[in-house]
Amino acid sequence: MMLNSKSVGNKIATARKKINLSQADLAQQVSISSQAVGKWERGESMPDISTLNRLAEILGVDLNYFSETFKSNVPENQVETTKKQSIEISSTKPKTNSGLSWNMSSGNWVDADFSGLNLKDKFSTSNMKNCKLVDSDLSNLTLKSNNIVGCDFSNSDLRNSKIQTSDLQNNQFVECLLIDTEFSSSEIKNCNFSKANFSGVELKTSEFRNCIIENAVWNLSTFKLSQISDVVFNGTIEECSFENCTFSKVTFKNATLTNTFFKGNKLKGIQFIDCQADRMTYEFLKNGKANLTGLTLLT
Repeated sequence: MMLNSKSVGNKIATARKKINLSQADLAQQVSISSQAVGKWERGESMPDISTLNRLAEILGVDLNYFSETFKSNVPENQVETTKKQSIEISSTKPKTNSGLSWNMSSGNWVDADFSGLNLKDKFSTSNMKNCKLVDSDLSNLTLKSNNIVGCDFSNSDLRNSKIQTSDLQNNQFVECLLIDTEFSSSEIKNCNFSKANFSGVELKTSEFRNCIIENAVWNLSTFKLSQISDVVFNGTIEECSFENCTFSKVTFKNATLTNTFFKGNKLKGIQFIDCQADRMTYEFLKNGKANLTGLTLLT
């Protein structure tokens, strides 16, 4: 679903006129000023996604009507019905239906604000830049072949999601729930995962580079056949595994590692600063010829 402010404005004006609503009438139903409606229709600004949802209800159109690729007009047999419905709901306040099923795939989204919404549905092969998805429910979401740059997912729920063959750069995932999320064949660069919960995460055949992971939760987390570089792990690393990964400038600082499995002989890119490990983890690291300076055994 591709959105363009000029195209959206034209579509709002066309649908509004078909049901004989003035800009003032539409503004009243959306609880905004008529000047704001005018700016929409002239393409000077664009409604956010929750307001587009409300406009779709009032104008009697599908949400995808606002897409540039949507060709159909408002059906004529809906005009009178929609006009009647719009009169009946004119005194109601806007509502955000976070349970709608939206097809957001194959879209180009720039500076959009999806914060607080439920976006569990189709969202693959989309480009997103500088978008906000703060406090959103993104659990069980599949992102496949997405390009996501400069977006803010802070405090969002991404549990059980699948992020596949995607490029994630310069994004904020602060305090996100990433429990049982799967990252596969993806590039994750320059992202901030501070205080995120990575319990049960699986990251395989991916690149994880120059990310901030301060005070993140690592429990039963798995890295497989991945490149890990320029990151600092701290806190408790418990029952995690690093299988046949390549490490470069990876630091464990003030960390405690227990029951954590390291497989492979490419561990020379790891350094330890004031860390502790249990006997089993220590032996895995030693067998992989890691530099154990800065790592002591738990007593």
